[in-house]
Amino acid sequence: MAEGGFDFKKLVDETKATLIAPAEYFTVMPKEGGMGEPLVKAVIYSFIAGLFTFLWGALKLTAAAGALGGLIGGGVGIMGLVMSIIGGIIGLFIGGAIVLVISAICGGSTSFEANVRVTASLMALSPVSAILGFLSGISLWLGGLVSLAVSLYGLYLLYIAITKALGGKEGTAKVISIILAAIPVLMLLSTLLCAKAATDFSDQMMKNMPAENQKQFNKLAEDFNKALQEEAKKLNKEGE
Repeated sequence: MAEGGFDFKKLVDETKATLIAPAEYFTVMPKEGGMGEPLVKAVIYSFIAGLFTFLWGALKLTAAAGALGGLIGGGVGIMGLVMSIIGGIIGLFIGGAIVLVISAICGGSTSFEANVRVTASLMALSPVSAILGFLSGISLWLGGLVSLAVSLYGLYLLYIAITKALGGKEGTAKVISIILAAIPVLMLLSTLLCAKAATDFSDQMMKNMPAENQKQFNKLAEDFNKALQEEAKKLNKEGE
């Protein structure tokens, strides 16, 4: 960041370098300079991510919004953005501690500031994930696979950061990355399988349900969505 002010162009350049050329960026990434810069990064990344999450929810372009009638995007509103920023700040320091532990295991730097700076750079993926969030509204499988791809790329960035910026051993970092990669894969598979089972059960139940009961069920669902939308409007008014 520029001395005496915020350098937005530098942030953009660093974000591009983190996502496109991580090996080069993390090799020369400053590991000192105070907590102000990583904190600003975390706030901006979290705000952008929260903004897109709000937007897709309001437009009902996410799986959650489709199920809840836009309550998440339309009802939370400004408070959702504020909570996203607060969560990003908290996540910055918690993430810094986690990265520090991983770095220590790999024989890398145990400087808390250096690990927080790495974490702030890794948070560049959060807006990317949020921007692609609308894909879950198109297809649960497509959204899940894209989310998995982003998570795995994040682990790749973590591996690069540990070895290039923090001086960790490549072999150990690679083993840890592979172990961590198994977690989102298993979570995705379990989530998608549960969702498919729920959908199949619902479809089968609707097929076996008499026509009159189906109409009543659909009407109840519509009334439920209307009630949620009314509550969302009330939440918006209270938040203003």
